[in-house]
Amino acid sequence: MPHYDRPGPQEYAPFYAGYIASVPEGDVLAILTQQTDDLRSLLAPLPLATWHHRYAPGKWSVAEVLGHLCDTERILACRALRFARGDVTPVPGFEENDYVPAAQSDARAFGGLLDEWATVRDATVSLVSGMPVAGWTRRGTVNDAAISARALVYIILGHVEHHRSVLDERYGVR
Repeated sequence: MPHYDRPGPQEYAPFYAGYIASVPEGDVLAILTQQTDDLRSLLAPLPLATWHHRYAPGKWSVAEVLGHLCDTERILACRALRFARGDVTPVPGFEENDYVPAAQSDARAFGGLLDEWATVRDATVSLVSGMPVAGWTRRGTVNDAAISARALVYIILGHVEHHRSVLDERYGVR
């Protein structure tokens, strides 16, 4: 599907280039779905001790990383929805380091947070699959920078890839 093509660098702030570059080539809907299966397979078998593990003092636990993925995907998908629908109202950023403690993900049931993330992802898949071609390339402004709905979807994918790498490299979750 041509409108699912990778966004060009003019569609997002340079900060997001690494996220977008980490998304493999292919059908975005298939990648969104596969990423759901992959993350569930990676995290579901973790023992409770690993779920609450922090690789260093002051760093997020595995549960908090997953809670962060839920919050961030919701925010990015909402932005994609707004811009795809033609809403050009500028959107402020959000401070992830305020959201993580407020979410209290460490107090959540082991499987409940993973189920929540899969539900959030299912909503993203529904949004993307129903997005009209014209909506895919519409743009809005976040933190004073222009961004397209398409770029936001790719950032969602790249953001998860980033944290999967962190889980592997710093937490030993493989």
